[in-house]
Amino acid sequence: MLGNQAFARGAYEGGVEVAAGYPGTPSTEILEFLSEYREVHSRWCPNEKVAFEVAAGAAIGGKRALATMKHVGLNVASDALMTLAYTGVNAGFVCIVADDPGMHSSQNEQDSRNYAFFAKVPCLEPSSSAEALEFARLAFEISEEFDTPVLIRSTTRISHSRGVVIPGERKTIPVRPYAKCAPKYVMIPAYARSRRRELERRMERLRQWVEETPLNRMELRDPSIGVITGGVLYSYLREVAPSVSVLKLGVSHPLPLEKIRKFSQKVEKLLVLEELDPIWEREIKAAGITVTGREIFPGIGEITPDIIVEALFPEKKRDYVTFDERLLPRPPVLCAGCPHRGVFKVLKDLGATVCGDIGCYTLGTLPPLSAMDTCICMGASISVAEGIKRAHPELPVVAVIGDSTFVHNGIPPLIDAVYNKTPIVVLILDNGTTAMTGGQEHPATGKTLSGEETVRLDFLALGKAIGVPRVEKINAYHLERLKNALHEAFEAPHPTLLVAEGLCQLKKKIRNSPLAIEDMYCLLCGLCASIGCPAIEKGETIRIAFERCAGCRVCATLCPFGAIEEVNA
Repeated sequence: MLGNQAFARGAYEGGVEVAAGYPGTPSTEILEFLSEYREVHSRWCPNEKVAFEVAAGAAIGGKRALATMKHVGLNVASDALMTLAYTGVNAGFVCIVADDPGMHSSQNEQDSRNYAFFAKVPCLEPSSSAEALEFARLAFEISEEFDTPVLIRSTTRISHSRGVVIPGERKTIPVRPYAKCAPKYVMIPAYARSRRRELERRMERLRQWVEETPLNRMELRDPSIGVITGGVLYSYLREVAPSVSVLKLGVSHPLPLEKIRKFSQKVEKLLVLEELDPIWEREIKAAGITVTGREIFPGIGEITPDIIVEALFPEKKRDYVTFDERLLPRPPVLCAGCPHRGVFKVLKDLGATVCGDIGCYTLGTLPPLSAMDTCICMGASISVAEGIKRAHPELPVVAVIGDSTFVHNGIPPLIDAVYNKTPIVVLILDNGTTAMTGGQEHPATGKTLSGEETVRLDFLALGKAIGVPRVEKINAYHLERLKNALHEAFEAPHPTLLVAEGLCQLKKKIRNSPLAIEDMYCLLCGLCASIGCPAIEKGETIRIAFERCAGCRVCATLCPFGAIEEVNA
């Protein structure tokens, strides 16, 4: 079972009744698998904070609840996490957060265990698909026993690898009674001060519990080396160094310091093996226990089995294949026929200063389009564009943001641009889906996670409602119309909202006729290839690969000689 599928199964068996999240690799599939269980109300939300709060409300109301997100999403939800740690939860509340060591599909590396330490909540860390199921199921019981939110930290290799699991039966959990209790759930300062003390009493009980729970276990073998580890690194270690002694931490926070001290007395050399931040190492050293960690294990990127071998047994050389030597380098590109490609071509030709956002359209920063100036985080395109415009009023500044990202965090900065009369262009690339994570629905697609029809957020009506002086929808493939609209917007003394509409190629059910280049008219000027379409091959001649062409006609629009035409079937 895929790790994310096992998380979903574990939550299902644990009696979860409400689940909410926002898609983000590598966490996305948890909610998609969970939505297959009709006993669970599963939903996508506009962003992670909303998802976290919906689940928190369900738990306070008496139903077991789950929130899912990737590591950067927990930044968005952290405001709610910090206070939910004070209030407690009533019914079980679990948040599964998936970190991305190595940044396979993220804008940064973060270690979510820091949030467990910061918020003073327990954190579980499974090392296999089987534990993903088991820990997700147990986390609800831990949450209820200690009246606390529980974090489960996954990583890319846990979420996206497969392992053997044994599914069990779903627990039927009665809805807990809800009773109004303002001193517990209303965090005005007078009540929050009392809950702050309760938080420390809870932490003390948790510190006693982690010394006893079998989720933290000692595996004594060769006493010359003892390694404290957890998560996927435990599985790697068992594979490459099966003889070493291990203290496996299933609970990342709080640490069982007495158990660690006993383990240190049973081995000659104590190491701590953890990915990203030296969180355990700092705490263990602070407790006066001598341990080696960051001196031999790297703190940047993924730790692989080969890195563990090199660190533990530098005299050994593993017999492995480096795939980098077998694969031709292939830079990521926008899909053939992607509606974003022509938009970025226009922005580049106009010399616009482009503030980008999070999504597949971030690929517009790569050659030959090379259109993007900045990209920081979800929703930042608009607010960063405002700042650049204030610094350089003479620049034609455009904030480019996808439809799902705009719903996630783009609305408040657009209100700010209107409120402060900043003359920028906000260009929503509306491809009708959350494309980067595989095509999930959101409030502007008109469908829920289960496929049910619902109210569709209207971007133009929203823009008018919040006071944008000029709003306009444009077909993303009509490049001349887009160019004229941008020219007009650059001259305007107020913010402008443009919506470039074109369906994601992965969502299109009907394909257009492919195109071909008529050699007798082609003068090899290369304008058609300047958009970086993967269907256009440029060598001694230029040709369009029939099997890859989506028939979007952007290249034909660019050809000054009329050499590109539809292929007659």
